[in-house]
Amino acid sequence: MSDCKTYYLTTPIYYVNDVPHIGHAYTTIIADTIARYSRLKGIDTFFLTGTDEHGQKIEEAARKRGKTPKEYADEISAKFKELWDEFEISYDKFIRTTDLEHIKGVQKAFLEMYKKGDIYKDYYEGHYCVSCESFVAPSQLVNDELCPDCGKPTRIIKEESYFFKLSKYQDAILKWLKEKKPILPESRANEVIRFVEEGLKDLSITRTSFEWGVKLPKEINDPKHVVYVWLDALFNYLTALGYGSEDESLVKKYWPAKLHIVGKDILKFHAVYWPAFLMSIGYELPKKIAAHGWWTRDGEKMSKSKGNVINPKEVADAYGIENFRYFMLREVPFGADGDFSEKALIDRINNDLGNDLGNLLNRIIGMAYKYFDGKVSSRDIEKYYANELSEAREIIKDIEEKYLWKMQTHKYLEELWKILSIGNKAIDTYKPWELMKNGEEDKAMALIGLIANLLAMVAVYLHAVMPKTTSTIADTLGFEINTERFNAINEGILLNDFVIKKIPPLFPKIEKPLMKKEEVKKEPENIITIDEFFKVELKVGEVIEAEEVKKSKKLLKLQVDLGEERLRQIIAGIKEYYKPEELVGTQVCVVSNLKPAKLMGMMSEGMLLAAKDDSGLSLIRPEKKKKTGTPIK
Repeated sequence: MSDCKTYYLTTPIYYVNDVPHIGHAYTTIIADTIARYSRLKGIDTFFLTGTDEHGQKIEEAARKRGKTPKEYADEISAKFKELWDEFEISYDKFIRTTDLEHIKGVQKAFLEMYKKGDIYKDYYEGHYCVSCESFVAPSQLVNDELCPDCGKPTRIIKEESYFFKLSKYQDAILKWLKEKKPILPESRANEVIRFVEEGLKDLSITRTSFEWGVKLPKEINDPKHVVYVWLDALFNYLTALGYGSEDESLVKKYWPAKLHIVGKDILKFHAVYWPAFLMSIGYELPKKIAAHGWWTRDGEKMSKSKGNVINPKEVADAYGIENFRYFMLREVPFGADGDFSEKALIDRINNDLGNDLGNLLNRIIGMAYKYFDGKVSSRDIEKYYANELSEAREIIKDIEEKYLWKMQTHKYLEELWKILSIGNKAIDTYKPWELMKNGEEDKAMALIGLIANLLAMVAVYLHAVMPKTTSTIADTLGFEINTERFNAINEGILLNDFVIKKIPPLFPKIEKPLMKKEEVKKEPENIITIDEFFKVELKVGEVIEAEEVKKSKKLLKLQVDLGEERLRQIIAGIKEYYKPEELVGTQVCVVSNLKPAKLMGMMSEGMLLAAKDDSGLSLIRPEKKKKTGTPIK
């Protein structure tokens, strides 16, 4: 990074199916920290964030709320932008995939890939996850139907589609992954490499079953298709710089991206699909893709039903955005899952920030005014405390290369706090009150100067994490945090003589939790919605054949007519209550859309309705004979 002239970094564009949560805040705070640090070094930096607004999930969510997809997307996108602005996130551009400039860029990329022969038309038939907006190969399904990423049921769809020749780029992607090692943390690279090595299949990149998306270029003349949401979304990283417009100067200036920050659940799209798309249009690949983990709360997965979803604004309002930023970056190693608890946050504020940082500043303010009328000088630091100064300089020498650019912010902050420990230890070791008592005023002054310079180092390197707090510290110590001061710190230049300012404690002790506890009314776990109920199809059927299942005390094998072209085989656990001959010719009520399952090696394609109490079991039957297949409503 030392020779880097420009730095382009991005968050993922956040999907507008819901309002911002702590995971979104975590990603954005990390990106903002890296962007601020890059600018502090004097690097020309471009920081991108935004929202992803197309796809079937958005169309369906809007319909449920009685809105158009655009109205719904406008509403949720605004919530993201408002929160980032309130958090003073230093983004250079907030992109929306509904922006006309973005749409034009996606259409340009699609046409280029099509003309190159990397896109062809065929039919797609298979499993599709609406929640993840992705197609799932049969081998990846969980229990034959569930998405491996989100665990929700997939849908089987068959429709005309355009395909991207992902398989064509398999070897090139694998070479890039192994040679360039672009994935952070490196431990996540193996899972992506295994995915590619298992074989890449061509990717369906258009849909016809919904309309809310980018239309194909007019040159292709196929208006019923919209672009697959992930191809649409990924190109935001280029369209934000002007790709597809008349002015692509920013593309030339900032591309390739130095860093894409993503959640671990979307790493595959960024580390496999995105580089393949870029290879197809002839653009250089991103330098690093950093994938972080997920957040739990007090050890539990967050969910609306539990009422434990964390609203980042509520945390920031209660404890301060900068304290929240510090906690998020210090608490968990990047790449691992993190746990949020109010107790852990309070401990970090009271101990790390209050005791270690704030108290050290308060100590030298008190000593400077008690002994020297607030005056602080760096004149004799090298004479008396060269070892302490050298130790601190050794820490900052490699701190960014070892930790920050590798996204290990917890280690980065841990190293900075070692500098504070040097300062606190120096006071306890050299005892300035005894130095003054013994007439060693120069040494006492040098000790205060040492602590001031150690605090200055920490303030400069902490500035990207806590910009307002560190600006206050710098003002107290008589300097400004800027690129010039950053370079001076790294060149070993000490603070000029100054008069330290008196300020109130930066981190007042927190005695009890400050966030309001919301009472969540727990509904019974078996409550379902009317929509869920209507998914169940009940029909009247007639038992045509019935026989006992050998070796089973409970099961009968029935052949049931539901008014279809064939009989349904249903395995029912009613042998203790009914003889086979009693059932033939009688009508029953059947759950007809139950997923087929095997019982004792036999396929069962439905379930009979029955009631059971202390007196035994009785089948639920129509009061009067009905036509087979009649729906039960």
